[in-house]
Amino acid sequence: MARFAEYGLTATPGTPEFWDSVTGPVSVPVDGGYRTLFLWRGAEASLRFESWSDPVSLRRFEDSDCWYAEVAMPHRLRVTYHFFDGAEYDGEHADPFNAFGAGPNRSIAATPDADPQPHWPAVGPDEVLDVPSTRFRWNGVLGRKTVRVHRGGEPVVLLLDGDDWMYVHPAVAAFESAVQAGEMPSATLVFLPTPRDRDAEYTGAALWPAVRDELLPLLAENGVTVDLRRFVVAGQSLGGLSAFRAALDFPELVTRVACQSGSFWWTPALPDQGFSLNGPAGGDTAERLRDAELSGLRVAFDVGEHEPRMHRHCEVVEDLAEKAGATVRTHRSPAGHDRAGWRQALVRDVAWLLTER
Repeated sequence: MARFAEYGLTATPGTPEFWDSVTGPVSVPVDGGYRTLFLWRGAEASLRFESWSDPVSLRRFEDSDCWYAEVAMPHRLRVTYHFFDGAEYDGEHADPFNAFGAGPNRSIAATPDADPQPHWPAVGPDEVLDVPSTRFRWNGVLGRKTVRVHRGGEPVVLLLDGDDWMYVHPAVAAFESAVQAGEMPSATLVFLPTPRDRDAEYTGAALWPAVRDELLPLLAENGVTVDLRRFVVAGQSLGGLSAFRAALDFPELVTRVACQSGSFWWTPALPDQGFSLNGPAGGDTAERLRDAELSGLRVAFDVGEHEPRMHRHCEVVEDLAEKAGATVRTHRSPAGHDRAGWRQALVRDVAWLLTER
């Protein structure tokens, strides 16, 4: 009986017939979740996941070129992963057998019961994504940035960490698919590049005045007029924190926020470059919300089911925002702290923010 027959692979591992039949990770149900087979062809390597599990060493099948790991995975999980062969340079590799890539050296695996992501096309690791053709330089208090714009309908969506949504995850294709499906109106997407120092820019005081005083006029000069009544800001992790806090600090600018896994544990009392999820629930943001009035705000919150240490921080902010008068929508995605889960939440939540008046 073939070693991996229960996964639907009946040829002898390492043979040409075997490799021709491999199509990426395969999951089989077990008590409490799934057991998932990951396969690597070549020399010794390890399997690494994005913020979900410790690295897993691969085992070799006899003396073949087939290396494998059988990984216990919970119900409802979508996760980014890669193989690492220990090389000093370019040691990280996407799964060549998996059609769902995340850039040139990452892939995405999902258990069979994970929520579907219908608008995100399969993009292999060797494919190069098209990027929006409209671009311009933004030279201001934040330094020099290249901003790209996908021109769509009248409402404008500002995507923080825009490099990820252009070069790793095909946001333009996903949003256009949702528009074609009638799930959202067409919108203009503005991709703000990922800062060199995310901590400083997303927790500092300079970003949102610069967006108001420099970026929006620059957009207008390039033919993109922002109607602040329908202006959506979307961010993840520290970007999600920044987007939500912009609504507190600049309510005349930001009134619609899509926030995935916002870093609401953050507080100014943290040491430089420090991280701590063990402090008061909701950090500094929760303290500010206790006396806030947010009746003009619409905000969609999402956090991963498999990042439990984030839950108490996100839950208190969600609750306090609603008590302060905001229109709040919450969701839990089948993922950890990982853009593989955030990406469907991004389209879904922006669609809600654009269709709700």
